[in-house]
Amino acid sequence: MAELKLPGRRLDSYEADFHAWSVEQAERLRRARPASVDWRNLAEEIDSLGRSDKRALGSDLKVVLEHLLKWHYQPGKRSESWRDSIEEHRDRIARILADSPSLAGWPAAILDEEYVRARRKALRDTGLLPSAIPAACPFGIEQVLDPDFLPE
Repeated sequence: MAELKLPGRRLDSYEADFHAWSVEQAERLRRARPASVDWRNLAEEIDSLGRSDKRALGSDLKVVLEHLLKWHYQPGKRSESWRDSIEEHRDRIARILADSPSLAGWPAAILDEEYVRARRKALRDTGLLPSAIPAACPFGIEQVLDPDFLPE
């Protein structure tokens, strides 16, 4: 099969940045129009591959935030499972960002919305009053992603 010859930047491999590759390939497919392929839906499916990394980052970020909140606001109930969860989900975030460097700014962009979800879950799990956990995220994104950070 011949390679599509379309204008725009060229990524040699999806291994360099999967998210950027999927966005680029979806756009290339949208511009190509051979009648034998359902290009529109194929482009949407490839585009969704990149969106799945964004969803995974959000999900992992929420779990990290939730357990950081529990760790900070219930020090008497700290557990290794909370620490393990924080570490595991930070690692997942790091792996996605290593595969898709173009998403490096995404965790910061969604921090506030994921914090709302994490706070709601932490309040439900801990039974603390809403006034016990701030409505705005008390951690910076650097702290949230820092493998050595645990709030004291």
